[in-house]
Amino acid sequence: MRIILAKQAGFCFGVKRATQIAFEAAGKAGKTFTLGPIIHSPQVVQKLEEMGVKALENLAGIDGGTIIIRSHGAASDELEEAVRKELDILDATCPFVKKAQEHVKNLSNSGYDVVVVGDADHPEVQGIVSYASGKVYVVASGEEAMRLPKMGKIGVVAQTTQSFENLRHVVDACLVKGGEIRVFHTICDATAVRQEEAKKLASQVDCMVVIGGYNSANTKRLAEVSAEIQPRTYHIEMAQQLDPAWFQGVDSVGITAGASTPKWIIDEVLEQIETIARDKNH
Repeated sequence: MRIILAKQAGFCFGVKRATQIAFEAAGKAGKTFTLGPIIHSPQVVQKLEEMGVKALENLAGIDGGTIIIRSHGAASDELEEAVRKELDILDATCPFVKKAQEHVKNLSNSGYDVVVVGDADHPEVQGIVSYASGKVYVVASGEEAMRLPKMGKIGVVAQTTQSFENLRHVVDACLVKGGEIRVFHTICDATAVRQEEAKKLASQVDCMVVIGGYNSANTKRLAEVSAEIQPRTYHIEMAQQLDPAWFQGVDSVGITAGASTPKWIIDEVLEQIETIARDKNH
């Protein structure tokens, strides 16, 4: 059985930077927390917790120590609260997310109603939205955007893990809804590259395995784009979840991983699939 690993599988620049900041902070004295999980990998979050870095849902009851802002960023009022409490702030927000936050703030201050393309429940989107001082709408698709009210000036930004096609559909809808449109392409290159690579790989293999947190938006999207081409696509978090039955009659398997999946988990999955392949041959 041929096993092909996507070239761009695993940590992107923003996630690598965030985890580096967190693990370096873990080695220092004093209480250290992250505001939300540092990245969408339960295994990395657990490892940090074992090193004394606890993930918090909010800053209630925290009166000292170091707070690390996760890669997805934080809401503006949460940052203000951290400053007010005089906490040591380590900002591990992905630079691409930071850019989207800045665009929303500037658009809002310039009199634009803002449309954010993304998942309203995702922490990255909730953080981005908080930087608007005027009207702001979150839409997941062009179809949803068609239900928006008429507006004079519309500013559009996207959650960094969105697909370019989805952004384009929303922009098309906004052209009908507004007199003046400003669009910022805030989709991370790493996301687009991984999705294109997954599509290509899915068309060449008998089975796809996508590795990453079930709470990771970019990993879920990788599984979706793979499944559209190769129905035998399986999304897992850990090697233990692999089922040998998935590989019955399979000559080639493609493997990719989300931008918040650490290398050690990818290596474990590869090792386990190699073991399954060896057992098949005996």
